[in-house]
Amino acid sequence: MRGEVRIHHSLIAPILLFGVPRGLAIANGTFLAATVLGLHTFWLLPVSILIHIVAVMLTKKDALMFKILLRHIKQKNYYEL
Repeated sequence: MRGEVRIHHSLIAPILLFGVPRGLAIANGTFLAATVLGLHTFWLLPVSILIHIVAVMLTKKDALMFKILLRHIKQKNYYEL
């Protein structure tokens, strides 16, 4: 007889901050703070908000998308022709 083990949802769900993965939210917020507060480029405020909204929509489709994208970018080509 095979036993089943229940796993709590919080153990397998990604950590989200404002609807996007935590690292992306921190990077976007840091970029926004550095450019708007430090350089006084206020036209980047709507751009950063738009980036965040697009990231929220993509995260709703697949919560692990940005993690997989980072792994794909870091992957090296071992079989060069």
